[in-house]
Amino acid sequence: MSSTKIIVRNDGPLRVEGEIELVDMEGRPFGLGGRAAIALCRCGHSANKPFCDGSHKAAGFQDQQQARELPPPKA
Repeated sequence: MSSTKIIVRNDGPLRVEGEIELVDMEGRPFGLGGRAAIALCRCGHSANKPFCDGSHKAAGFQDQQQARELPPPKA
């Protein structure tokens, strides 16, 4: 079984590695050109959303995250 890893990069994008299928709201897949890793925009400034184009640097986007536990889902 393949696994997917999502890395939250400080002051940058979400890096997704592994087996990836990315679809729009209608269920249509994005063509990823065979990539096994992509970067998804977190700052909202990319001209190529949902993909990161490096705009976070010029925009001064800052966000530092550390892993933490989520509460259990509500019943």
